[in-house]
This record gives sequence, C-alpha cells and structure tokens, in this order.
Amino acid sequence: MRTNLLKLFVFFFIFPASLQNLFAFNDKPRDRFVVVLDAGHGGKDPGNMGNGFKEKDIALNIILKIGEALEKQGGIEVIYTRDSDVFIPLDKRARIANEANADLFVSVHCNSHNSQAYGTETFVLGLHKTEENFEIAKKENSVIFLEEDYEVTYGGFNPNSPESYIGMALMQEEYLNQSILLADFVQKNFTNDLKRKNRGVKQAGFVVLKMAVMPSVLIETGFLTNNHEGPYLNSGGGQNKMAAAIVEAIEKYANSINLSNLESIGGVSAPVPTSQSEIYEGITFKIQLAAGSKRLETKPYNFKGLNNVERAREDGMYKYYYGATSDYIKINKLHSETKQNGYPSSYIVAFRNGSKITVNEALKSKVN
Repeated sequence: MRTNLLKLFVFFFIFPASLQNLFAFNDKPRDRFVVVLDAGHGGKDPGNMGNGFKEKDIALNIILKIGEALEKQGGIEVIYTRDSDVFIPLDKRARIANEANADLFVSVHCNSHNSQAYGTETFVLGLHKTEENFEIAKKENSVIFLEEDYEVTYGGFNPNSPESYIGMALMQEEYLNQSILLADFVQKNFTNDLKRKNRGVKQAGFVVLKMAVMPSVLIETGFLTNNHEGPYLNSGGGQNKMAAAIVEAIEKYANSINLSNLESIGGVSAPVPTSQSEIYEGITFKIQLAAGSKRLETKPYNFKGLNNVERAREDGMYKYYYGATSDYIKINKLHSETKQNGYPSSYIVAFRNGSKITVNEALKSKVN
C-alpha cells in the first residue's frame, strides 16, 4: 500500500504520537492478495443483544465462514483480528491489518434499533450525512470505553462528540473509491441474491476504519432487534448465506480492481470478469492517455494501435482519452490492458454531464 505523502504529513501532524506506530506497515512485494477479516466485538464486549442474540457470536461465525471459503481460493491470504471469543481493542484490529500490509479490511457487525427496522447496509469511512449514520457510528465506536487508557490511545477522541469526527477521513480518502466499489458489490449481493432490504452504501466515522490504511468496509448484516431478521442471522443457514454473499463480493473486487497487479496471484491466472458490470448512471469514465500542446490526429498509428481515441482541448492543452464507458469494471479492465500496451502512466478520469469530476466524486454518487 502506498499512501500520498501529503496525507501522511497531515495525519501525523494532527494525530498524537501514540497512534503513529499503527501505520508502520510492511511494504515488501508479495504475490498474494491479503484480506483481514474482523469480527466485531468479542469477549467482554458482547455487542448488541437484540432479541437475546449475541452480536459478537454471530459476527464471528460469519467471519470464520468467509475466511474458510476464501482460503480455498488459492492466492488469497486470510488474517483474522480474532478467531475466538476474545476482546480486541479497535486500535489493535487496525494495527493487525496495517502490519500485514493488507489489501482489504472487512469488518462484520449486526445492527440494532428501538423499532422493527430491518435490512443491510455497508459503510465506508467518511463524515456522517445523517443523524442515523452518526448514531450507528457512536454505538460501534463506544467499545473504546471498555479499553484502558482510551483517552491516550485515541488522542482524546470522544465517540459521542460530533466535533471529534471532523477530519478523521483524511487517511482513507486515497482508498475511498475502492472501498465504495467493494461496499456496492456487498450490497448488490445481499439485495439481488438474498433478497434482503437494501439500506445502501453509506459513510460514517468508524474508528476501526479510520485507522486501517487500506480499502475498508464495515458491514451491518441486519438487525438483531427485528423479530424476523434476528432469528435469520442467528441461524446457521442465514449465516452461511450472508458469508457466501460477502465472499462473492470480495472475489469480484479482487478480480476487478488493479487487474494488472492481480494477473497471477498464487501462480495462477486470475479470472478476468467478462459478464460482470458496475454501471454508474450519468457518469462516463475514460482513460487519459496523454496530454500536450501538440494536436495529434486520433488515428491508431499515433496511439499504439488504439482505436476510437478522443481528443479534447482543456486548459490550453490537448488531452487524449480512450474507452468511454459508464461501467467501472470495464474501464478498469481497459486501463489494465492500456498500461500493458504502452501507456503505463495513463489513468482513469470521470465526467458528469460533460464536465470532468474526480473519480472519487463519481464513485461517491452511490453513497448515501
């Protein structure tokens, strides 16, 4: 994982030295895709107890099933923050992922409410856009009160104070688009395959996501307080189905993000998605091949054999684009092929209504 130096500077300037050792992660090259699986709560922290069920047990069961399935894939290394009923502080969960230089961090939880609310939702790190998201973050973050010296460990962070959340998304901004992509895969599988109510991909300030320096999601698999959803999540069948949906989402993610880096994980070719798609309505993704003051004819002989290259005049320069599509998976596949065909410095850009926007902004269009 490589993190923008400016963001690192800002983070180390803002947050206390007691947190900085969390980010001394290993950057050795490897040929395996590393997934850290985090079962929420544990030990003296049972999580929510809706309908008498224990969130900590259900989350652990689902995580272990996910890990078992992923380990059978080959080329995927699974690391657990806990694989038994023990209490693990939030900072240690993130440290495990950072020290492993993980490619992905997936945290599984169960929701609760004082009504018969139901459905699944998957969170990425960000500022709360609704009071409801803030309340969920407060509940999950309140576990720090069970830790000794939490004031020192978390630099005075108070889960109940909205002011404490300002600026906490700085480190995850670089990974936001990947996190949203995985979160959307998860929610689609829950909705389309399992017919669960889709409460959406959302942003909120979860401490464990803030400290994990990699694409990260926190999955709320449903409400234990709901009289129908609680028993479903507490059942072996329900847990098997939830785990299978998450496994498939992780596999889709691994096969669609940074394809050029995943071509031969584990010594075998990674399957390239052929029928999968991820359409962003109203968004057009393109690959920027080059930019300069020289006006080139958009013929294949000028662009290493590529057809249908577009030219645009922007900011006093000519820019050359390739592969216009609203499908984020397709543009990633094309980008991988483009880099291999002689454009290693090319990158993906996004447009909405003809105006250029950041890729993060495009991907955030699916976030509540």
